[in-house]
Amino acid sequence: MRLLKSLPALLIAGPALAHTGAGHVDSLASGFAHPFAGFDHLLAMVLVGVWASLIGGARAWAWPAAFVAAMVAGGLTGLAGLPMPGVETLIGLSVIGLGLLVAFHVAVPVALGAALIAAFGIVHGHAHGAEAAGASFLPYALGFVAATALLHGLGLIGARAAGPLTARLAGGAAAVAGLVLVLS
Repeated sequence: MRLLKSLPALLIAGPALAHTGAGHVDSLASGFAHPFAGFDHLLAMVLVGVWASLIGGARAWAWPAAFVAAMVAGGLTGLAGLPMPGVETLIGLSVIGLGLLVAFHVAVPVALGAALIAAFGIVHGHAHGAEAAGASFLPYALGFVAATALLHGLGLIGARAAGPLTARLAGGAAAVAGLVLVLS
């Protein structure tokens, strides 16, 4: 219910601006904070856990693991300066996609879901890595990996506690929020 009450605020909110290129991004603490700095990252990472929980089975560990592994690879591409045009839009699209997958309770094989989630992870990781200071990437990366794993776990636990209907409604609300992020 609180999510529905906050929907008007989501509709008028500006972009998350988590990737400003400013500030210190060279420590474990800054890496841990990064996924919480943008609503787009926060939603996507929680939604991975929610979707994995809804569909169940090996997905509960395989899909979050695929996201984290791909996010690290994407982080290295961002750190290396490899371009990813439209990364912010792609991150917003990942929120829309994950939200819809949750809302419609889309069940896919473990490997297909892992591949899709890995594609999202690469995009999110690229954004993290592009913000990183080269000499201090390892502690920063450990921080964003820990935060991401925590957010996946919160999504898994939250979906189980809330039940499938509430989780699916939250997925729909997240898809709408992703649309707002993309359009703003």
